[in-house]
Amino acid sequence: MRVLVTGGAGYIGSHTLVELLALGHDVCVLDDFSNSSPVVIDRVHDLSNGRVILVEGDVRNDDTLKALMQDFRPEAVIHFAGLKAVGESMARPISYYDVNVNGTLRLLRAMDKVGCKKIIFSSSATVYGEPQYLPYDEAHPLNPTSVYGRTKMMSEQILADWAGSDGRAAILLRYFNPVGAHASARLGEHPDGPPNNLMPFIAQVAIGKRARLAVFGDDYDTPDGTGKRDYIHVVDLARAHVSALDYAVENNGSQAFNIGTGASLSVREMVAAFEAASGKTIPCEVTKRREGDIASMQADPSLANEKLGWTATHDLNDMAQSAWAWQSANPDGYSKS
Repeated sequence: MRVLVTGGAGYIGSHTLVELLALGHDVCVLDDFSNSSPVVIDRVHDLSNGRVILVEGDVRNDDTLKALMQDFRPEAVIHFAGLKAVGESMARPISYYDVNVNGTLRLLRAMDKVGCKKIIFSSSATVYGEPQYLPYDEAHPLNPTSVYGRTKMMSEQILADWAGSDGRAAILLRYFNPVGAHASARLGEHPDGPPNNLMPFIAQVAIGKRARLAVFGDDYDTPDGTGKRDYIHVVDLARAHVSALDYAVENNGSQAFNIGTGASLSVREMVAAFEAASGKTIPCEVTKRREGDIASMQADPSLANEKLGWTATHDLNDMAQSAWAWQSANPDGYSKS
């Protein structure tokens, strides 16, 4: 298929490109490199020996979208492009609504103009908010506690309405917490500025870039007081997009899927696993909770297991070891090819 991947140079997008190219799909990437690097595309080429058409631009730019759609004529879109930090979203709400919601609207308009009817959407488990029960299944009420989560919920609703007719399909993948890196150590997570996610923060402490890990609260109602999350290896997550693409080809309408492992781990458990993988001690400093954070999140991935034929295969050791291999081989991220 001809697949447009917005935000394809990002952390999850780049791993998904490798999976798509391995299956022989024709791929076009739209990315403005606001939180990624063109070096990523070079590395994807090296790993896959496949060709990626690259268009540098913003998903909100109608002229860019029009030209791309007319030239590439995608049969499906995987939509990663967006802002993604919970804490930042509370301080910059208008930016988050503009990029995440407005960007999705403009993309759908551009798809309609060329008759592209299939989209896989990068959503988030933050749409659920405080758990009424755990693990979350897809029927759990949506009540996000952050601006970021609300932008994902709004985008999901737009996509569901869009997919309600004319043979369209919108597959909404609600990620839990992606971690880890490609086995080659050539692709991984390298945040621009201070990390917003746990694993890259731990990795930067281990490599000596940061003095200690900030633990945002140790008074949650969890066994060790630190927040618990369902962490999923990024390669498993990338494979879920390929499975979702196959599903979209055969099915119309909208469907949400939880993409997680079905198990949750605390901050302190993640630190211990990374210390074992790296042989480094990770100093920690407890600070106040972040606005919008909740105590625990855990997926029920059984619907994705059943309908997509997908399941997570990487364990915590794989996550920690691959993240350390990436960080130690690329201490400056993608600054050098």
